[in-house]
Amino acid sequence: MSSIISVNVGVQKVVEYRGHAVSTGIYKSPVEGRVRAEGVNLVGDDQADRRVHGGVDKAVYAYASEDYQWWSDQLGHSLAPGTFGDNLTTESVEVGAAVVGQQWRVGDVVLEVSEPRVPCYKLGIRMNDPEFPTLFSAADRPGTYLRIVEEGSLAAGDRIEIGPAPEHGLTVADIARIYHRDHQEASRLLEVPELSDRWRRWAQRFTKT
Repeated sequence: MSSIISVNVGVQKVVEYRGHAVSTGIYKSPVEGRVRAEGVNLVGDDQADRRVHGGVDKAVYAYASEDYQWWSDQLGHSLAPGTFGDNLTTESVEVGAAVVGQQWRVGDVVLEVSEPRVPCYKLGIRMNDPEFPTLFSAADRPGTYLRIVEEGSLAAGDRIEIGPAPEHGLTVADIARIYHRDHQEASRLLEVPELSDRWRRWAQRFTKT
């Protein structure tokens, strides 16, 4: 059964990076009890730079426990839920196969699949490895961002009810692959009505008219 095994939140934290103070919200930890999902966030969670993190299209970030296990095998040590900045650590969900516009009901919250995670240097800070964002991109395990369609509360242990996939079939893993390696397929993104404006503008740059 698809479910949430951990709900993770975190506030902004200032860390040192190459001699400079950097504010980041990537340090997230599991919390107990029910957590409200409202507006563009989970209550108690925050992002440091809303130009590239958070907002309507990236309100909640989900990552699969199965992908965590894969990374643990690759790195040779275990990784706790929330390490990648995910708000929801899932079980028995093929997160990379989530189709843009597909809806998840968790508790009394309705979430909508929006886009993959494109890692920035702050993931390298979190992993204590400046090359890790490149490794993450190459692994084709991007996780998915979700919009909050219906506000409510959710908690670890809640079942994830996954709705029908839109007919266009474009997954978050497809977007990540096209972005990182296969720009010639960018026009596929423009066929997706649920695609965010930011991704639509990106796709238009690589689409012949």
